[in-house]
Amino acid sequence: MLASVDDVVAWGESLDQLLECKTGQLVFEDFLRTEYSEENLLFWLACENYKQITREKEMTAAAKKIYAEFVQVDAPRQINIDYVTREEIREHLSQPEPNCLDRAQGLIYGLMVNDCYPRFLKSEMYQVLLEQAEQQ
Repeated sequence: MLASVDDVVAWGESLDQLLECKTGQLVFEDFLRTEYSEENLLFWLACENYKQITREKEMTAAAKKIYAEFVQVDAPRQINIDYVTREEIREHLSQPEPNCLDRAQGLIYGLMVNDCYPRFLKSEMYQVLLEQAEQQ
């Protein structure tokens, strides 16, 4: 997995730049896996994909899948969100709207930007990539 110097440097500038890059997403996911918190990124990405769905039937199926995998209590990759947000999503499952996951996605983004991302930047994983990129 090769990333350009510009990419690796950009990842250090903002979480958004990291998330915009496919390689950046993979590296960040690897890092999060070491911290047992990759569900945050996977949920965020699932929400991004969900927003692209336009057909109601597909939207309902996708919302239910996301709920089962990330949102419901005891989900295999349960994300850390408050009860009210969790219930709000559950209530919208029968007729989900394009923005029904926005609040939860925002909470998880905040968690990543304030918690996971700063640790990623300090991690040996990122520092080694930065060194390798600068030596190219």
